[in-house]
Amino acid sequence: MIKEFRDFIAKGNVMDMAVGIIIGAAFTAIVTSLVGDVINPIIGVITGGTDFSGNYVVLNGVAVPEGASLQAAKDAGANVFAWGAFVSAVINFFIIAFIVFLLVKMVNRIKDAAMKKQVAEESAAGPSQEALLAEIRDLLARRPTV
Repeated sequence: MIKEFRDFIAKGNVMDMAVGIIIGAAFTAIVTSLVGDVINPIIGVITGGTDFSGNYVVLNGVAVPEGASLQAAKDAGANVFAWGAFVSAVINFFIIAFIVFLLVKMVNRIKDAAMKKQVAEESAAGPSQEALLAEIRDLLARRPTV
């Protein structure tokens, strides 16, 4: 069983997946910073200076002072619906999805170019000697005997 586990771990797919997860975690930190530090302030300027990432609605009767931060409301024991945090998460998702789309599109374009080049090289080289000899053999076998 240990040998099978070692073989499984040593396979390239597992290592590729591990690298992808690590890069994904680092990428998530970058996107979170982009949304929190760049996009949210811009949206706040457009919406009149409001940073909506801290917006919430109190769902129960706990008294929360007007204008209290989301964290202060949570610390007071209020049950809150943090809709601003949800909007930030949705923005994060769309940014990540768009960038992944662009990366996949770029990789597919590179693969297609490599495949076209490979096909062009194969067709430019012409048939191999073995293919020509097989064709001659087949033609001779089909020739009517007299």
